Amino acid sequence: MPHDPRSFARPTRRLALLSLAAALSPAALAQPSSKPGAYTELRWDDLVPKGWDPMAGFKDKNIGALVDGDPKTMDMMSKLREVWDNAPAETRLDGAAIKLPGYLVPLDESKAGITEFLLVPYFGACVHSPPPPANQIVLVVPAKPITGFQTMDTVWVSGRLRAARQGSPMGTSAYRLEAALVDRYQAPAR
Repeated sequence: MPHDPRSFARPTRRLALLSLAAALSPAALAQPSSKPGAYTELRWDDLVPKGWDPMAGFKDKNIGALVDGDPKTMDMMSKLREVWDNAPAETRLDGAAIKLPGYLVPLDESKAGITEFLLVPYFGACVHSPPPPANQIVLVVPAKPITGFQTMDTVWVSGRLRAARQGSPMGTSAYRLEAALVDRYQAPAR
């Protein structure tokens, strides 16, 4: 069963370190559909290479004792940002036809609509909190501009996934989804 993107926690700057470390446990890749032209539905942890630990270099740090604004905290956040911006992509997914739910963060918008956006796994990512690791951000380029969507709307995106790192003012993405289909998120029937 896919994750409901609305169920992801809303981490604060200090708690982002703790919550993200727990949330990024790698899982087995979703099984492809047997239908030709079908999309493989992924979960966010499918985008994380097995064995990659976003907190590996910080195990000996007492993260719970950090205080916002403290120079030690700022230094650790800077080091963590460098590690997260260089987070590896899951290369087995390069070129895969996928479907993924998440939150929309517009990057480029014209009168015609949104022409480029980031897809992120939890509410507030890249907007109200530090960006997640690059392997938890997908740059989405819709097949045509999309209208009727705004920041943090929940969507399903479908298309061909590429491992392609790109920086933006809102965060660094490790993936690109071009000619993507974008639909409003609806929870699966239970």
